[in-house]
Amino acid sequence: MRYISTRGQTAPQGFADILLAGLAPDGGLFLPESWPQISADEISGFAGKRYADVAFAILKRFTGDIFTDAELREDIEAAYSDFDAPDIAPLAQIDKGKYLLELFHGPTLAFKDIAMQVLGHLFARALAKKGGRATVVAATSGDTGSAAIAALGGLPNIDVFVMHPKGRVSDVQRRQMTTAPFDNVHNIALEGTFDDAQTIVKQLFADKVFAARAHLTAVNSINFARIAAQSVYYFTATAKLGKSTFVVPTGNFGDVFAGEAAMRMGLPVHKLIVATNANDIVARALNEGVYESDTVLPTLSPSMDIQVSSNFERALFEASGRDDAWTRSAMESFGATRSLKLPDELRQHLRTRYDAGRADDAETLDLIARTFRATGRIVDPHTAVALRVAEKLDARLEDPIVVLSTAHPAKFPDAVAKATGQKVPLPPRLAALYDGVERVTVLPHDLGAVRGFIEERLRPA
Repeated sequence: MRYISTRGQTAPQGFADILLAGLAPDGGLFLPESWPQISADEISGFAGKRYADVAFAILKRFTGDIFTDAELREDIEAAYSDFDAPDIAPLAQIDKGKYLLELFHGPTLAFKDIAMQVLGHLFARALAKKGGRATVVAATSGDTGSAAIAALGGLPNIDVFVMHPKGRVSDVQRRQMTTAPFDNVHNIALEGTFDDAQTIVKQLFADKVFAARAHLTAVNSINFARIAAQSVYYFTATAKLGKSTFVVPTGNFGDVFAGEAAMRMGLPVHKLIVATNANDIVARALNEGVYESDTVLPTLSPSMDIQVSSNFERALFEASGRDDAWTRSAMESFGATRSLKLPDELRQHLRTRYDAGRADDAETLDLIARTFRATGRIVDPHTAVALRVAEKLDARLEDPIVVLSTAHPAKFPDAVAKATGQKVPLPPRLAALYDGVERVTVLPHDLGAVRGFIEERLRPA
């Protein structure tokens, strides 16, 4: 398996190379040269298999021969050994024909764990095989940072720098990052938005001299390994329920693009529903045909407070017929103007896979309250956004409907309390958060300040 860049100016790479690189040198995102195919019989056979076995069956198609089957199995088993749910991603029926796909049973109680735990083990093994060290720089809107720290904290050959937007993540999300006791982890509270942090990450990679000297890599969903690992739960859910509609709370577009990846591998899916909060750049692009960023608005669903969805580039590349020249030009134009009109044919192609809607904070609170009254179940605000969008689009959706439940409600106690009057007890994994000492450095939204901070703290190779 070889990988190409969406912008077409990077030579094809092997899996270990794209795993450790994250972002392509030309600024694009890696995708497989061709999508592996999984037959209908194999998909139906997943219904009786353990999650780890399904993950192995899918991921081995992407890793090539850099890892032996035994090594890959060992890493997958280790990745899922600390999950609270034996099924890893269990389904819970909440209404006739409607299910929650619970993705929050890992170490940090968010869906990022499902891919990040695998990524951490593969990272460590790839570095051991290739030698050297790596510097992980991650921008996070809340959950990626803690998941990366849980997966990579304490590893001897990796330094981890996590940037979150100051004051724009929940208290629990922040403490999950800042109380981590690992010497190789450095937390930055950036005076700006997630988009600002993500821009700085891309600028650091664009500085070829610095990137090479620091051995930069990324574990955001711009790293294709994340996409591959997240595609697995689309297969396990479909194997149990049959062809489904998936409703996905969406920020950086990685989780929903993992659904497209599964479709391109042969998974039958009615539709992928992009559910956004007030930061609705992707919903507007799909519904109105213009991909245009706006001011990032703080909401009750902070992990979705994003106005530039990096993984949308992958969807555009596929929808254009893999036209790397068009994708490169389009992304460069968007970078300069923050606006891109989608060609009609391309938008129509996107709409064969995607539909989209949005829900604001008032709707989110109302949905949390109504769900609690009707079922006794408390959902987090990101899941609530997806449930509300599913309600709005109900007439266009085909059963079964699977709503991705991406975080434990205890991570967002203020929103839950406002909606229900209930206090969600902290799970044992989070109980000690408020006893830990926070370690975090506040930095301005400035490339030089962030780069200097990293350079000062890098450990020698």
